[in-house]
Amino acid sequence: MTQQNLPLAGIRVIDYSHFLAGPFLSRCLAAMGAEVIKVERPREGDAGRTHAMIKDGQSGYFLQQNMGKQGLCIDLKDPRGLALMHKLIATADVFVENYRPGALEKLGLGYKQLSELNPKLVYCSVSAYGHTGPDSGRPGFGLIAEARSGALAQLGVPGEPPPLLRIPVADMYTGIHGVAAVCATLLGRVTSGKGQHIDMALYDCMISIHDYAVQCYYMSGGTEIPVQTGHDQSESTIYGVFPARDGNLVIAAQVDDAWKRLARLIGGEALAADTRFHGSVNRNANRLAALDYVRTWTMAQPSRAACAAALDAAGVPCAPVNTIDEVLADPQTIARGMIVEQDHPVLGKVKLPNLPFRFSGCDTSPRSPAPLMGQHNVSIAQALGYSAGEIDALVREGVLYNEPAVDQLT
Repeated sequence: MTQQNLPLAGIRVIDYSHFLAGPFLSRCLAAMGAEVIKVERPREGDAGRTHAMIKDGQSGYFLQQNMGKQGLCIDLKDPRGLALMHKLIATADVFVENYRPGALEKLGLGYKQLSELNPKLVYCSVSAYGHTGPDSGRPGFGLIAEARSGALAQLGVPGEPPPLLRIPVADMYTGIHGVAAVCATLLGRVTSGKGQHIDMALYDCMISIHDYAVQCYYMSGGTEIPVQTGHDQSESTIYGVFPARDGNLVIAAQVDDAWKRLARLIGGEALAADTRFHGSVNRNANRLAALDYVRTWTMAQPSRAACAAALDAAGVPCAPVNTIDEVLADPQTIARGMIVEQDHPVLGKVKLPNLPFRFSGCDTSPRSPAPLMGQHNVSIAQALGYSAGEIDALVREGVLYNEPAVDQLT
């Protein structure tokens, strides 16, 4: 496989976003071949640069979400900086931002302003609540959307506050929806010749992720409201987390065939023939008894690994509840290339999660690490027609800024 056939080769993306949803979106576009230019404000840069984990002044969080991009650090409040940005946007196909609605209009970077400059521009906005509705101006993060959308209310043990999702579901889910929307708009532009404004909201995406709660509510006439059920799903018996002597594992035997195989393993033909557990309606009605059978069996085995081996042999879907060190050592993780090693100019060798894109005709492996702040100021300005003297003046007067480590690059 080569990088020559990457599906987004030739597409230029301006990433004026920060933290997670926007940077993740543009990182995905970069992996698929787009040229992505990460634009940051002087000195502070993307807020993600200060997010854990920090080593030698470099943020692993930033490195992960911005690999494969070029770095431009520019003062957009200076008219000369805004002029350079406008020149850059005139050459672009996609503009990604995740500021509060209205903020970029004040800066001269709103959709109406930029679409007049470049009618073919695909302008993708990511915000907490979107650009319409009574709460469009409210600030928000992934946690806010996860809570308000009803997702958190279904998590955890009944009677206890719901636990935090330790992975950024709202941000990542919105980011990948943004990728789909950008690609669709680029395709539509082929026939229309025009770009569009894409309005992505974390809150919308979290509402859309509900797989059954919404239809259960409406189809029951408003009487069915999913609640916390602890370590399993009351609507899908057996589908949950079960304890073993040295850890936990998940078992998914919520369909009839899988249940019969599980029942035969843990209770012999007698349990497999027990009509209380035949069919999902009966299993759900006798959920506590079914759970007790499974938990008694898992705790009677010598280890979590022994549970998994027996379940695998019986053809019952299962998996260990792995810690991150176990994930990174998993042969499947390694075989799928889900960890990438990069050479970073400050940190040396770094290992980070890969993206899941796999194409038959091209290689989406990251082509470069995340940029240092302002690492590509000079080359980007040169490509826009700025002379060496003009660039020196912009640097000297603080319109263009780079972190000190850039000056050490050869």
